[in-house]
Amino acid sequence: MNPTTVPASLPDAAPAEQAVAAVLQPLARLMIDHGVQHAQVAEMLKAVLVQESVARYGVDAREVSDTRVALLTGVHRKDVKRLRAAPLTGRSAKQVITVPAAVIARWISEPRFLNLDQSPRTLAKSPKTGTLGEPDFPALVAEVSRDVSARAVLDELLRLGAVKTLAQGQVALVDQAFVPQGSPVEQLGFLGASVGDHLSAAVHNLSPARSQTAMLDQSAFSQDLSAEQVAALHQHARQLWASVLQKFLSAATLAEQRSLTAADPKHRVRFGVYFYEQDQGAPPDPGLSAPTPRRKKRKGSDT
Repeated sequence: MNPTTVPASLPDAAPAEQAVAAVLQPLARLMIDHGVQHAQVAEMLKAVLVQESVARYGVDAREVSDTRVALLTGVHRKDVKRLRAAPLTGRSAKQVITVPAAVIARWISEPRFLNLDQSPRTLAKSPKTGTLGEPDFPALVAEVSRDVSARAVLDELLRLGAVKTLAQGQVALVDQAFVPQGSPVEQLGFLGASVGDHLSAAVHNLSPARSQTAMLDQSAFSQDLSAEQVAALHQHARQLWASVLQKFLSAATLAEQRSLTAADPKHRVRFGVYFYEQDQGAPPDPGLSAPTPRRKKRKGSDT
């Protein structure tokens, strides 16, 4: 049999390799920008391959053997044994929503905190600076959590650049989309959670063993645009997202309230959007096609 021929019973890995190469290019930039080196990622990749194969690729409910893990992943059995004995790491199935993020989500989705045009209301910093009967910022925070003071939440939102205070003793929301701007740790945490879930949805849809309904994973594409047209489309996309986000959070808040008393197993969801632009004259993504190998020169040879 030709060694390049893939038996009918085995999946052709070449298309998946191309997809992985495309995913790895921005990952390489992230690594270089933040000082993560190859050896660290190689070890992490081994650990994640072992964890996923043990968690998801058992046969007839039997425990997955080290040999099977090595066969599925290509990780050496010695490393498989070592990694299976190590504590589990990686993304937790239960991701905690921070109080500041939950406060903003409620601010832009609860009708009592919205104007007639559905924009977020400016809120008084305290009942003393507000109008009797009107919602204020401490009331908003109290609806989300009574374990954290409104002052502490306000300070954090100010630090993150999500709100601003006005001279009249009021608080105004700067941006409805909560993307942490302060700490690199928070930004990287957001990146890992968001991109990880997006990729998980795509992988779910392409799983050969998938029996559930495909998850939403769509995007639109346009090209041959000027820089001004790209900027205009970017602004339009932001406006569309703000409207969709508000409607989704309103529905999600209602669903959360209804599920409080339900005994069914709990699930989490993430719904997102992104916008990316690139110069069409930029060089092609490395890794999408194999580089031509350079011939080694022999000593004493002029060829």
